[in-house]
Amino acid sequence: MHYQRDMLIGRWYRDDLSPQGFQQSEYAELSADGSFELTFVTLNESGEVTEQTVELGDWGLVGDIHFTITKGEFVLDKNYPADLADPDNYHAYRILKLDNQIFEYQHVVTKEVFILRRVINKTGHC
Repeated sequence: MHYQRDMLIGRWYRDDLSPQGFQQSEYAELSADGSFELTFVTLNESGEVTEQTVELGDWGLVGDIHFTITKGEFVLDKNYPADLADPDNYHAYRILKLDNQIFEYQHVVTKEVFILRRVINKTGHC
């Protein structure tokens, strides 16, 4: 299956529970220039942020393969450049479903499946 690159451009969101039962959220912004910003937030049982990491890098799409290259991250507002020789900064995913609302993909190595939902910026009248 081949997907159109434009379908991925925009803002996406997902919520999961960690194995310890804490809420983990991911906010992904995929830009038309091939850059990405991923924000990962973990909340404790009181709803307070216990961890927040922002990853920056490049993304792409070939056929049904979505890939990312992490080039840096912010932890506690401090910028750390990524080690581009580290294979953990390169990831490839097979797209399982992609439409205007859902982006479902599976890591080609770990087989982990992620489901993101599109963030709509405009508000409407009910």
